[in-house]
Amino acid sequence: MKLFNTLTRKTEQFLPLNPPKVTFYSCGPTVYDYTHIGHLRTFVNNDLLKRTLEYAGFDVHHVMNITDVGHLTGDDDSGVDKLEKGAKKQNKSVWDIVQFFTEQFIQSIKRLNIVPPKELCKATDHITDMIELIQKLEKRGVTYQTDEAIYFDTSKFLNYGNLSHQKIDEKIVQARKEVYSDPNKRNPVDFALWFKCIGRFKKHVMRWKSPWGDGFPGWHIECSAMSMKYLGDTIDIHAGGIDHIPIHHENEIAQSEGATEKPFVKYWFHSAFLLVDNEKMSKSKNNFYTIDDLKNKGYDPISLRYLFLMTHYQKPLNFTWEALTAAQNGLNTLRQWAISLRDSSTRSNLYLEKLEKTVNYQKQISDAIFDNSQFPQALAVLYEMLKSNIPPVDKWDILMDFNHVSGLKLDDFHKVIIPQSVTLIAEKRNQARKRGDFDTADKLRDEISKLGFTVEDVTSGFILKK
Repeated sequence: MKLFNTLTRKTEQFLPLNPPKVTFYSCGPTVYDYTHIGHLRTFVNNDLLKRTLEYAGFDVHHVMNITDVGHLTGDDDSGVDKLEKGAKKQNKSVWDIVQFFTEQFIQSIKRLNIVPPKELCKATDHITDMIELIQKLEKRGVTYQTDEAIYFDTSKFLNYGNLSHQKIDEKIVQARKEVYSDPNKRNPVDFALWFKCIGRFKKHVMRWKSPWGDGFPGWHIECSAMSMKYLGDTIDIHAGGIDHIPIHHENEIAQSEGATEKPFVKYWFHSAFLLVDNEKMSKSKNNFYTIDDLKNKGYDPISLRYLFLMTHYQKPLNFTWEALTAAQNGLNTLRQWAISLRDSSTRSNLYLEKLEKTVNYQKQISDAIFDNSQFPQALAVLYEMLKSNIPPVDKWDILMDFNHVSGLKLDDFHKVIIPQSVTLIAEKRNQARKRGDFDTADKLRDEISKLGFTVEDVTSGFILKK
């Protein structure tokens, strides 16, 4: 199995630290607003990776966080707390919106058939773990205090910038273009580990007692504290969107390795953006759609999952309703194949030629999936296989194998009852085609269409669809 590693910028052979165990941490949502389909692309790609690892025989321990405190509107510690901003927008308490949008997130991933993590961890349940980690960093001399916060001193961490492949002086020049609220921060790229509830945060609702007074954690510290608690000091895979690379994930590495003096992550897995009208889909632009928006327009949520499968996770994907319609049609086609193949005849001995074709199709699909999650390529081979002349029972096996790793729920269907009269017309049409009587065949196709069905010609004969 091969995986692209953001840290090395290379596609590498995947070799976990303690096989067959795989430790996997993925960044979850900040629950101040609705989870939109841009977020869901990242979560689906993470789910596909997890399913692929399990398909390859690994035992995956997956942990995901719920950010319910500490994430400011500026990822660089500028701005206001997103949770309090969301509470004001919704005219509800912070705790109420956290509960509401956490549930909305959980329902959204459920509708997309995303396997939930083993631990779904709320930041507010792990404040003690974060305080202990900050104290460890203090003892190692890599922090400093201002009146406003406890900061990580990036000048003390020589590898800062390795993930984003930016030198620290380049990041400082870039960061100086931003506005910072704490004048005593030594470097613009230094980041807050703990905010004190004084000054601009004097009225902050969510606060806890700490060695530095009442306050609340910075956004970045939660992921390090929770991944270490559940997965250990060094983990195999850390996943998230590409927007996390330059700040959030860079900071996670610094504080984690600053505390343990061990490598934090072996493989970094990042998904590209979902665009709408060729712009990044985001809450700040108010150009996003939710699962409910898709449902209200009559789309099956799994069609969105199918749409994501059609583009490699490292490439941007532009969302349009036309593209989703095409994905819905493609999903329906696979479901019709599943229906037609489910009651296939019993397995029989294959001629050598068909046996080789069957084995080759299975290998091509699994090779594509194991080669840095090349699902678009695997999907193309799947269609080629379905239209081939290998036995139906073998097509069913390969289709269900793909279904398991892709999560398309192709085995979850209500069988369409096709009347015998329609089947007889389709058989007459097939005989007419074989005789070369295409005029009759076309008339019989129209007759089938008037009865509410379509007929698709394949090597082995035909497939009827509602």
